[in-house]
Amino acid sequence: MGATRVIGGIAATAVTALASVGIAPVAQAQDWGVDISGTWSVYSDGAWARTNEVKIKEKSVLETWTVSTTCVSPIECSGVVKSSLGWEGTARLDDFWFIEHVVPNWMPCPNGTFATGYQKFILWGMDTVKERRITKFIKTFAGRNVTKSDSGACGVNKSKVIELPVRMEKLS
Repeated sequence: MGATRVIGGIAATAVTALASVGIAPVAQAQDWGVDISGTWSVYSDGAWARTNEVKIKEKSVLETWTVSTTCVSPIECSGVVKSSLGWEGTARLDDFWFIEHVVPNWMPCPNGTFATGYQKFILWGMDTVKERRITKFIKTFAGRNVTKSDSGACGVNKSKVIELPVRMEKLS
């Protein structure tokens, strides 16, 4: 009978402990330090542009982005980017931040038509003091601004690719 009382006491203690774990509220993280919502200054430097891997001179571009993203985990975010240049695109986090949109009439063709361009910004956070890549609480991004055409556009069986270095700074 004594053993039954000890075992019963252990079982009751175990049930009480498990019940308290099951009833306890679950902590939900609201911010993992990766959401980039806000206003950003974005500078694409045409002095260092390349087309199909050959250095060329392109016009530098300064624009302001309004970014609205939502993160469901420290590695999964998506949203919308609105540029002061009039375009709207998608944003997603997948090791790097990718901002993408379609550029109608991007490349003039010899026959007077235009080919569509596909612009993608590939961005990574930078600690400007230590000069290293960071992934949380980012105020400055470095990256690439890459626009390319479809292969076969304008009758050429090779995509045209123009790539510029980009720097993005948090304004608010």
